[in-house]
Amino acid sequence: MEYRILIVDDIFINRVLLKEVVKRFAIKCFESQNGKEAIEILQREDIDVILMDIEMPVMNGVETTRYIRENFDYPKKRTPIIALTAYNPDVFFSDYNDIGFNQLITKPYSMEGLKNTIDEVCGKKNT
Repeated sequence: MEYRILIVDDIFINRVLLKEVVKRFAIKCFESQNGKEAIEILQREDIDVILMDIEMPVMNGVETTRYIRENFDYPKKRTPIIALTAYNPDVFFSDYNDIGFNQLITKPYSMEGLKNTIDEVCGKKNT
């Protein structure tokens, strides 16, 4: 299955590397360097899954996810959002699901692990 993926990360090289990984199974990749830009993209584009960094200027990943869940209409408000973080999820982010993230992946991540997680949150069988 190919996806329309929105990559949200303030660090340019992280976006480039992540795009290289996901382009193998993405039909189209959109990039944003902060949550404000991500919201603007989501308003105009149909996105299958969002890969969201947590620590960003302007509007961080938690604020952006909450905004999407609270202010967008269905079906966009239910767009799967995968949190990307270098922090230990048990210490830093044990309540990621309550915030509105569908899943959390810690950096560094493998291509296979990322693909499986995207398939999972999009309701597709892993291939």
